[in-house]
Amino acid sequence: MPEWCLRFGTVPLAKNPTLPEGFIDAYTADVLKVGRASGLDQVGVAPAEVMTQARVALIERKSRGLHDTMEFTYRNPERSTDPSMALQDAKAMIVGAYSYAQPMSQASNVLSARVARYAQRDYYAELKLGLNAMRDKLRDEGWKAMVFADDNSLVDRGAAHLAGLGWFGKNANLLLKGHGSFFVLGSVVTNAPLRIATTQVDDGCGACKRCIDACPTGAIVENGVVDASKCLAWLIQKPGVFDRRYRVALADRIYGCDDCQEVCPPTQRLSITKKQNAELRQWVSVIQLLDMDDAALLSNFKHWYITDRDPTWVRRNALINLGNIGDGSDPDVQEVIVRYLNHPQPVLRAHAVWAAARLNLRHLINFADNDPLVADELRSLPDPR
Repeated sequence: MPEWCLRFGTVPLAKNPTLPEGFIDAYTADVLKVGRASGLDQVGVAPAEVMTQARVALIERKSRGLHDTMEFTYRNPERSTDPSMALQDAKAMIVGAYSYAQPMSQASNVLSARVARYAQRDYYAELKLGLNAMRDKLRDEGWKAMVFADDNSLVDRGAAHLAGLGWFGKNANLLLKGHGSFFVLGSVVTNAPLRIATTQVDDGCGACKRCIDACPTGAIVENGVVDASKCLAWLIQKPGVFDRRYRVALADRIYGCDDCQEVCPPTQRLSITKKQNAELRQWVSVIQLLDMDDAALLSNFKHWYITDRDPTWVRRNALINLGNIGDGSDPDVQEVIVRYLNHPQPVLRAHAVWAAARLNLRHLINFADNDPLVADELRSLPDPR
């Protein structure tokens, strides 16, 4: 017999357990306790109803083109904002938050590219340990339960807001009350009749607009609204030619961008920082990355989202990094530039052309390359740094 039946003196039906109203608070506390004991930093419960605010925002921003070519929860707002599409008789979403806050170390060498905090290790795997523990408890006790984390099936920030975990900052991130925004979020959708949060966290940003001012590309176009076509965190993942307007702004970032969070007062001062038992990858050697074959690159960065698992897009970003922070007089840099100027993929030759021009290595460029992508770069060479 499930533990909660013994504690609360009730016997569930085999397939359709019930929970007397008087026991809901205690049972909810038991489930959330399991999540915390399994590593989650914050937990809360939201109603398994249509997330109207999130749906309106997704549809409106998609109509304005602010999603760029991003799909994820934009792909099907009706599905990603309705937990009953995932579990037909859903009653609650248990939302968990796991902190990825860590101070940045100094780069081990000058030609290193930065990794945003959320991608320095697989924090979603650790988040899922807590979510899975709650899911397993619910299932063991007769309820249906499904886990969603980093999944286009459910808007995690919308669920977290309804669960009373935090408010939406001007940078569109969810800020947990007292702790800021360095968290990954996920949910357990269940048909268990849990106690739902009755209030949401009030806005805590006030007049502060440091995140807006700090964005290197001006991507925060309104309070709480980000134009994905300008956001470095998206452009780094987006396939194709990297928008020329934002290559210099990319600077030494190889994956993700933390700028709007790094200047946020509650995120700066109140983040939950934990001792890490596994190594963090905060910096990546640009030369080593560009020297890796496909298998090595995908293995080394397997928890990064890489479109179609195609290493081209990571190499493209690294070539931009090289143009921004490399030393054109360094023989190793010159060797890499020459190799990529002669790469069989035009998109990589094009970005190598840009990097070569930035490093004052125009004499290495093949100006006779007539591939359309490369020719377009040759017509718009940047000035040397």
